[in-house]
Amino acid sequence: MPSPSGTVTRFAPSPTGQLHLGHAYSALFAENAARREGGRFLLRIEDIDPARCRPEFEAAIYEDLAWLGLQWEKPVRRQSEHLDEYRAALDRLSKMQLVYPCFCSRKEIRAEIAQAASAPQGPDGPLYPGTCRGLGPAERERRVAEDRPYALRLDVAAACRKTGELHWHDRERGTIAAQPELLGDVVLGRRDVPASYHLAVTLDDHRQAITLVTRGEDLFAATHVHRLLQALLDLATPDYHHHRLLTNAKGERLAKRDGALALSALRQGGRSPAEVRALAGF
Repeated sequence: MPSPSGTVTRFAPSPTGQLHLGHAYSALFAENAARREGGRFLLRIEDIDPARCRPEFEAAIYEDLAWLGLQWEKPVRRQSEHLDEYRAALDRLSKMQLVYPCFCSRKEIRAEIAQAASAPQGPDGPLYPGTCRGLGPAERERRVAEDRPYALRLDVAAACRKTGELHWHDRERGTIAAQPELLGDVVLGRRDVPASYHLAVTLDDHRQAITLVTRGEDLFAATHVHRLLQALLDLATPDYHHHRLLTNAKGERLAKRDGALALSALRQGGRSPAEVRALAGF
């Protein structure tokens, strides 16, 4: 278990929209944890999705966080500048025969789940049913040669057999036995992008020597998969603290897609940084 001395935390937003109050809470939580333990606070830009990430949103992230009074070390790690690292990790897992190409579209996956008598369930609903896991090498090669789009999925059962029992430490819940099967055969990359959230964030936390990952409790299940990847790729295992989520009047967590009030709107409406910190609970 990492020592509190020299604690390194991070805030890792995606530039796909404006930061809102929930982001402020998460950033302040990480920064406070580092400061309280005499450590360091880092910023990372998770921009591996070229279709949704935009430079104006990245610029707004820096502006909003600076306005709140946060300070971070430079240079900022941007995932789009480290695709070769993710590709190398994915290649390593491929050589271990722990990933396989999945040619199913989202529509096809939904249809197969709907037709099944019972489908395995994860924290967020039905899991991928493993349709392409059993394809033979020749059939996989034929489909790749046809230039069919595909995702690369982790064979979680095979990976768990390789690593054996794993644990990780959560500062709220104590020692947790890893259960990567909760999320099924997760996507680790695609034909055109050599990383997904799971692979990139796990490798990034190692590269940045993060000792305490603070993030929302909605990502608690993902940590089980990240612990598995750490074991497979010989990466360091940090402590974790999954904090509460800010919610709206209906009790729903704040989200970009739901039009949660942006920090820029609060600023333009006359709110001070101290007032926004107070709204976020700091």
